[in-house]
Amino acid sequence: MATADGGPAQSHDELALLRWQFDLTWALFEYHLERLEPDDFLWEAARPSWTLHPTPDGGWVPDFAETEPDPVPVPTIAWLSWHIGWWWGMAADHAHGRSPRDRADIDWPGAGAPAVAWLRALRTDWLEALDTLTATDLTTVAPFPWANDPAHTTAHMIAWVNAELMKNAAEIGQLRLQRAVSVG
Repeated sequence: MATADGGPAQSHDELALLRWQFDLTWALFEYHLERLEPDDFLWEAARPSWTLHPTPDGGWVPDFAETEPDPVPVPTIAWLSWHIGWWWGMAADHAHGRSPRDRADIDWPGAGAPAVAWLRALRTDWLEALDTLTATDLTTVAPFPWANDPAHTTAHMIAWVNAELMKNAAEIGQLRLQRAVSVG
């Protein structure tokens, strides 16, 4: 059985399931976003830590290494929110057919309400991309994050976004809770 766009019905069901999973993940993330305080963002739970540093022009630069150090630094909420903006922005660029931005072009807006608004805008952009996908699109080779590996489709990319967002949301939530009990 085919859908109206000619793709298999199973792919339509797959998109609905992926969208449900994303909505569930976002609802859990929103629980923490609603409770974040500006001071939560740059709080360091341990050292070594990865965070963002202010630049002379009012921007922010993230700690980053091409090869992950050992031990892996504990990220701050600022770093995690920048990280989400980087990978999710690139995934959305690919899903929309835009040229993906370079990591250095991801501008973190700052702690508190600016970062939360930025993350919510990423969600809106992502949903707009998902709303344009057809069942056939789900079966095409994903250009990101596997560099056009034929074993990974656009459906895999969407599932990866859901998993990565769930992981980062849990990390942000855990850091928020740790800070609350440590400074409370």
